[in-house]
Amino acid sequence: MAEENFKNSEKKVRKDNEKREGGKTRRPYNRKKKEFNNEIKENKNDMEIKKDQNKEAKPIRARRNRKKETDNIFKKSNLKIIPLGGLHEIGKNITVFEYENEIVVVDCGLSFPEDDMLGIDLVIPDVSYLEKNVNKIKGLIITHGHEDHIGAVPYLLKQINIPIYATKLTSGLIKNKLEEHKLLRSTELHEIMQGEKISLGNNFKIEFIRSSHSIPDSVMLAITTPAGTVLHTGDFKVDYTPIDGKIMDFGRIAELGNQGVLALMSDSTNAERKGFTMSESSVGEVFDKLFLHCTKRIVVATFASNVHRVQQIVNSAVKYNRKIAVCGRSMINMIDTARELGYIDCPKNIFIDIDMINSYADENLVIITTGSQGEPMSALTRMAAGDHRKVKITPNDLVIISATPIPGNEKFVSKVIDDLMQIGAEVVYSSLEAIHVSGHACQEEQKLIIALAKPKYFIPVHGEYRQLIAHSETAQSMGINKENILMMANGRILEINENKAEFTSTVPCGRVLVDGLGVGDVGSIVLRDRQHLSQDGLIVIVLTMDSSTGEVVAGPDVISRGFVYVRESENLMDDVKSVVRHEIKKCEERGIRDWGTIKSATRENLRDYIFMKTKRNPMIIPIIMEI
Repeated sequence: MAEENFKNSEKKVRKDNEKREGGKTRRPYNRKKKEFNNEIKENKNDMEIKKDQNKEAKPIRARRNRKKETDNIFKKSNLKIIPLGGLHEIGKNITVFEYENEIVVVDCGLSFPEDDMLGIDLVIPDVSYLEKNVNKIKGLIITHGHEDHIGAVPYLLKQINIPIYATKLTSGLIKNKLEEHKLLRSTELHEIMQGEKISLGNNFKIEFIRSSHSIPDSVMLAITTPAGTVLHTGDFKVDYTPIDGKIMDFGRIAELGNQGVLALMSDSTNAERKGFTMSESSVGEVFDKLFLHCTKRIVVATFASNVHRVQQIVNSAVKYNRKIAVCGRSMINMIDTARELGYIDCPKNIFIDIDMINSYADENLVIITTGSQGEPMSALTRMAAGDHRKVKITPNDLVIISATPIPGNEKFVSKVIDDLMQIGAEVVYSSLEAIHVSGHACQEEQKLIIALAKPKYFIPVHGEYRQLIAHSETAQSMGINKENILMMANGRILEINENKAEFTSTVPCGRVLVDGLGVGDVGSIVLRDRQHLSQDGLIVIVLTMDSSTGEVVAGPDVISRGFVYVRESENLMDDVKSVVRHEIKKCEERGIRDWGTIKSATRENLRDYIFMKTKRNPMIIPIIMEI
């Protein structure tokens, strides 16, 4: 029994050992197999997940690619704004708006010559950039009819023939200029109404917004492009009681502001003046006061283009039973055009010919004339000097100068006033009475336009640099970010869109001088010579030489103009001849036969001698003739 139990226990132990040994061999296998199977399952799951991710990723990539293609298709170009004149100066206003391959030009004005531009009649902008891109130009848009905005139109059309779009009175004034230059038949001139919208090319939509200025039919321009809308004010003032009753369209400006104005280009002429500009109607009250109980003949000088001012003179003349005669070509042309188009309201028989003034008593007569700026050849200046053929100023004249002197003209105006007073005439000017108001907005009016337009970018235009700076400061006070105020310069390209504005490159710009019939043939060298002649005079040395031997046969003779009076300076003239002979002799001794070298040596030595003797530096021109 004990033995059997022992055998059973041994057998049990052996089985347990076998089980343990078997377990040792089977357990790793089973574990690895299980791990392997789990790994396969995990790989399958990963593959399925990646497959699903790829299915999702492919549409995402496709969408991204399509978006990139869409962005490239609908990506907007920048609007280029290029002023060719009107910045850092008064007058000569012209601005180019360019989008892709299309160009619209706004205004084309002139300026008057500065004191150092001797003999120059007019100054017009350099339009060589437009000449190079004539195929892109869709039209010329005019804001109003003043010379600094339309004066250079005929000269532009002689270079490039492009269509013009302007309001009624502005078109009439342009027609007069085109007829004078024999360009009327060849010019495409479109008459536009205030408030009208036009499309030019594929990218430009222009809206003509009613504005206020010292000439009727003035407009602001809303220039809409794919890059955004630019509001260009032109010249403006805020007048709540205009002479023609047509108040600026504030509602439309505000509407554009609510829709979004990319940039506001605003007139800066009066940006240094605080407050408001007086209404034009206030001048009429002063005229009435001056006309009342006046028994003298009344002569009124004002700007020819100020139709509203002429209307008020007419109103006072009608009220006090006076006839009106007009003097000065530009004034006659302006009044004739304004009357023809219905911009001056008056009885038919109120105007008389200037030749008929002696047929009327002084108390029944008004003369409207040009010359409010004291221009040397103007009608009022000639009257003051006693040189006018048809009007003689007498002590029984009341002369009203209804204008303020443009900077630089103060001396001319003062001279005219002095001359008139010396004759005995009574003279009323801006220092004595408020007989003139500006046509340009002061700071508070400029703030109003900024508040209505709410532009993202602000661009001050039309003025000298100090005026642009003053206008930019006003814009900052209205909450315009300093970084969004863009100070432009003539010829500099501004590229602008909804996201950014930056200056890129430049284009040719400058001034072209008009002298008589010559356009551009007088440049800086000619002006320098004219200044030289005006300041120091001229000496001409004439001598005759034998072409074969180089000997002086006759001369030298000395001609002086603007240097010294020859008869009173014979000793100096003899010394000049001696210097010339000595220099010619030196050239002979050196064997110099080249006339250019002889002229140059004579000129240099003679210049040194004259300066030593007189401390003057006249222009010296040697002339050598051969036999």
